[in-house]
Parts: sequence; C-alpha cells; structure tokens
Amino acid sequence: MIRTPSGEDSLIARYFKPLATDPGAFGLVDDAAIIPASGDDLVVNTDAIVEGVHYLPDDPPGTIARKALRVNLSDLAAKGAVPAGFLLTLVLRQKDEAWLAAFAAGLGEDAAAFGCPLLGGDTVSTPGPVMVSVTAWGRVPRGRMVHRFGARPGDRVMVTGTIGDAALGLRILTGKAETAALDADPAARDMLIGRYRVPQPRCGLAAAVRDYATAAMDVSDGLAGDLTKLCAASSVSADIALSRVPTSSAAARLLAAGSVELETLISGGDDYEILCTVPAAQCEAFRAAAETAQVALTDLGTIVEGAHPPRFLDGQGRPAALTRLSYSHF
Repeated sequence: MIRTPSGEDSLIARYFKPLATDPGAFGLVDDAAIIPASGDDLVVNTDAIVEGVHYLPDDPPGTIARKALRVNLSDLAAKGAVPAGFLLTLVLRQKDEAWLAAFAAGLGEDAAAFGCPLLGGDTVSTPGPVMVSVTAWGRVPRGRMVHRFGARPGDRVMVTGTIGDAALGLRILTGKAETAALDADPAARDMLIGRYRVPQPRCGLAAAVRDYATAAMDVSDGLAGDLTKLCAASSVSADIALSRVPTSSAAARLLAAGSVELETLISGGDDYEILCTVPAAQCEAFRAAAETAQVALTDLGTIVEGAHPPRFLDGQGRPAALTRLSYSHF
C-alpha cells in the first residue's frame, strides 16, 4: 500500500527539510539527530516566543523566525559558546502557505549566517496563539562555559550595544503616545522597531567573553533586573552609574524631551545584549577584542561586596529609587 504523506509531513518536507543540511539531521526523516562528539562541552539552552507576548500578530513572519533563533544565539554568546545546531517546535493555528514560506526563508538565512543548522523538531496545531520554541546547542572548550555566578568585588560591569531600543520599538508598534516625538523621523522609528523585531546576538564576542569575563548573561528581561539576577547568583552587589547606560541617538532624544524615563529603558525587555563582569586588569584586552568584533562596549560600574541589590546611582552619586527592574511573565 502506498503511504500518503500527512499534512504535517508535507509541511516539514516543503519548508524545513531544505534547511536541514547538516548530515546529523538525516534530512528530517528520523526521530532524532546526532551532534558529532568532540573534545568540547555542549551548551544547551531553550527559549520560546509566543504571539501577543514576544511578538505582535501582524509582525512579518521572517522576523518572527529570526527572533526565535536569535534569542537563543544570544544566550549561547553570553556563555562563550559557538552555535552547533538547533531544534524547532512550531505551534500553529492553521497551515498558511505564504506565512510558512516567509518564516522558513528568514529562518534558513539566519541558520546559514550564524552557522547554526536545523537538526529537527516538531509541528503541532493549536486553537490558541502561535508559539515558536527553539532549543539550541553550542560548543565551548571543556570547562570554559561562562556562568552567571563568578563575579568578584572589583570587577567592572560591562554591557554591549545600546539599552532600551527594543522596548521603545514595541511602544511605537503599539501606539504609545510617548514615542510621538519621533513621528517625523521614519529612520529612527524603523531602527527601534527593527531592534524589537530582530535582535542582534553578539556571537562575534563569544570567544572574548570566554577569555575575559568572570560572569555573564544576556539582557533579555531588562538591564536592571538581569544585573540583579547576576549579582544574586554571584553573592555580590554592584554600583552602577545611570549616566553611563548606553543609549541610541533615538532613545537619547526621547529622554532629553522628557517623553520617556531612563527607568523605562533599563527595565524593558528584548535588548539581547551581553552583560558581563571583567577584572579591571583585563578590561583593556576585552575592549580591544570588542573593537575587533565591531561590538560597542560600555563600562557601567563596579562589582562590590554585599548581599543587597545593585545600586543605580544618579548624577550626584545617590541611589535612584526604581519602581520596576525588569519584565516578568508572572
């Protein structure tokens, strides 16, 4: 008897089998994949993005795919890991051919660009919101993964890129009034929206993080809250100068106009920058590596002894009272 492919089989064969170019994926015809063994440690992380929570229903499907993969690559970079491959779980309300074609195209381009091949996964239907879940693997030399814990008093607190752009991009897309000051600047608005829709994982800095950082994580839920988590894991605290928080020119304009508060930027999610601590003696070498990788790097302050939460200091060196540290699902 000739077996007729199911709708799920046809969907996988049409859109995702072409992306599974790694030999260990077996063309997605098996129930599992193989990642070849080596002398490295494997670093594993997983993140899901949900319609209406992590992206908007009318976001372009290609950017949804890119975000789903890149948020995982951001985690790997903060651990000092090089991407090795990923699994994809796609939860759909319906089989929309145009949506799937654009989604697969964006996913395939990023998988190739970041050297992170699709190894397998699952597709299921749901009456609820669409969800995309990625589990990614990376490699680090044995025993060299950078943890959240490990920060020591005297270490400098460093962050890549700029902070708060993605939060502002979401506010633009949802029509928040405070972003109206940028209505006459389409380029600035597009930049902020792009930062929300398509994160920029700092994979080029992974080796430097591995070589110089004592602790690291990516900024996914907000700089203030994520630094608090890192300090708690390391049993230390930190003194951070709010004036040093790096902002884009668009965000700086909104701050200068009084349209948004700095607290909005440092507590907003979706930055996907690397937050790390580096011994003072290693900072220049780390800066040089970041410059070579063409990644902007900012020194925010210092790790100090203590079990209290990090202090965010204003221009007069006084602790600022923050009402919110980060985004939380619950």
